[in-house]
Amino acid sequence: MNKLFDLTGKVAIVTGASTGLGYGMSIGLAEAGADILLVDIVPSTETEQEILKLGRKGFSIIADLAQMSSIDLVINSALDKFGKIDILVNNAGIIRRTPAIDFTEKDWDEVMQINSKAVFFLSQAAAKDMIKRKSGKIINIASLLSFQGGILVPSYSASKGAVAQITKALANEWAKYGLNINAIAPGYMATNNTKALREDPVRSKQILERIPAERWGTPDDLKGAVVFLASKASDYVNGHILVVDGGWLAR
Repeated sequence: MNKLFDLTGKVAIVTGASTGLGYGMSIGLAEAGADILLVDIVPSTETEQEILKLGRKGFSIIADLAQMSSIDLVINSALDKFGKIDILVNNAGIIRRTPAIDFTEKDWDEVMQINSKAVFFLSQAAAKDMIKRKSGKIINIASLLSFQGGILVPSYSASKGAVAQITKALANEWAKYGLNINAIAPGYMATNNTKALREDPVRSKQILERIPAERWGTPDDLKGAVVFLASKASDYVNGHILVVDGGWLAR
């Protein structure tokens, strides 16, 4: 059974790897045996050091996914450093909290660029290498707001709805080439993106009261999900949105 989840010899790219969910998933992949290209707008120094301690290869690059030129930088860096791409985790994302009536075009465009446009074009670029070898795993990070509308985050909700649909669309086209394209939809996680919510005593209480697990999620809670979707254990799973939310959607 362990062989199903073994990622020894596999090469992964993780975006947004310097902290939070990206950090947790990178460590989980390394613990399963993968070598990783760590991508973020700031150095992923701590993540890289932890991966090296595990005896795996970790290499950090700085890339601004708001710029389309970053797509080639990321893919070429992975190929130059490791020679192939087996796994892509599209985790990088931003959020803007403003009432819809006051939402600006700038905030809309910036969120959509990083959260959905970059997801598609990074997937496209990685798939060109994966299809040559008829093997590859693309894991997008969706959200509970892929299913729900949210409050004060119209562009984030739109972008995460797009992530879910991009995941399904790519699975439809690329499954025949041996690629698996799936997504993880985290629930309310203790990360930088939810800092404002967790510091709001009223909103935080409302959220916790709805989560059956009665706690915020942590980056470690995504380790099992990402390793499953990156490994042979998920070879017949395609176009799926795996919710990791402590039971939020069930209530």
